[in-house]
Amino acid sequence: MKRIGLLSDTHSFVDERMFPYLESCDEIWHAGDIGSPEVADRMEAFRPFRAVFGNIDGKELRARFPEDLRFECEGVDVFITHIGGYPGKYHPRIRQTLSEHPPKLFICGHSHILKVIPDKSLGLLHINPGACGNEGFHKVKTLVRFTLEEGRIKDLEVVELGKRS
Repeated sequence: MKRIGLLSDTHSFVDERMFPYLESCDEIWHAGDIGSPEVADRMEAFRPFRAVFGNIDGKELRARFPEDLRFECEGVDVFITHIGGYPGKYHPRIRQTLSEHPPKLFICGHSHILKVIPDKSLGLLHINPGACGNEGFHKVKTLVRFTLEEGRIKDLEVVELGKRS
């Protein structure tokens, strides 16, 4: 069993209010637009950290993290990318991969819009955790926590960190 803290779109900002919520997590995952190596360093120092780079991330973060990340965790096939779209409107770059070999959990960021949508046609759960940073049009900073256990995704929670400054 693993408890996951899922972030996206920090845009070089670490909101200290997230750490009490991440304390109970075994790993932190980041769906891109990290913004700076310092944010990644801070997350890695706190918990095991998996991330993909996003469209605003520079050379250093692109060298450090992949564009797409696919792995198995606690029996759940996970696919993370930054620009992914959502059920019915997946980004053309990943649409074929999702349809030919759908994961059980598909995670992306980019839109700054929190979404948790089951895609019944592909048999997957889509999660966009919204945005944790101060850049963008979102009004409230969010992250998502969930548990992976024996091939199941459970105990999913949305955490609102407060208004964007």
